[in-house]
Amino acid sequence: MYFQNDILFQPVAAFAHHYEHGVEEPYHSHTTAQLLHITSGVLRIYTQCGCWIIPPTRGLWIPAGISHKVQACGAVEVRTLFLDPLARADLPNDCGIFQVSALLRELIIRATEITDDVQKGSKEERILELILDELRCLSLIDFNVPLPKNKELFDLCERIGSRLEHPWSLTDAAVILNVSDRTVSRKFHQALGLSFGEWLRRSRLLKSMELLAVGYSVLDAALAVGYDSPGAFSTMFKRRVGVSPAEYVPNTI
Repeated sequence: MYFQNDILFQPVAAFAHHYEHGVEEPYHSHTTAQLLHITSGVLRIYTQCGCWIIPPTRGLWIPAGISHKVQACGAVEVRTLFLDPLARADLPNDCGIFQVSALLRELIIRATEITDDVQKGSKEERILELILDELRCLSLIDFNVPLPKNKELFDLCERIGSRLEHPWSLTDAAVILNVSDRTVSRKFHQALGLSFGEWLRRSRLLKSMELLAVGYSVLDAALAVGYDSPGAFSTMFKRRVGVSPAEYVPNTI
């Protein structure tokens, strides 16, 4: 793991990396900002703010100093940029998933091929500068599952997350907590900024992405996260991810 204590002596450094399925990196942080771009497989990233899933064609931005843990789902190919957090004044200050544009993707690929020190005025320097300019235009999207700090609510979320195939309802959560439906709604909004229903939809979506990445069929992934109808699952998936489950992992059926 790079730049945990050492200093980056240029604006950007790029690396290509392969993770086997199930590989984990323990909690760590970097002195730099980090961009993770996935080309195949899925990475699950944990921070104190919650869980992030990075599917292919997407990237995750992690500001400097943010402690995070990495888990690989399926065989994962990732390209990583480490960036001087002061290289641009308006780089994002929060973690977030974003769509990697065609231009940025090609720039990242080219950056991973730079092996020598970058000379001032060189083509390599211009590539890195253009990457920084592209990153100023990032539009972060909600592709994470926040986790509550309150133990009672955290335990509830863990229980639901371990049985996503169950047809959970707000009333189920209220019964477990021994409170009213209204109180559950209030607790979720206060702790997570989401409704119970939205938190559950995100949990099911991100888990299904992991299952598809490790070889589940569309039908099996749908059933495993609580959808009786593959059609309804596919509609939800395409609305949220931008592609159908079959397009997301072409070998699924």
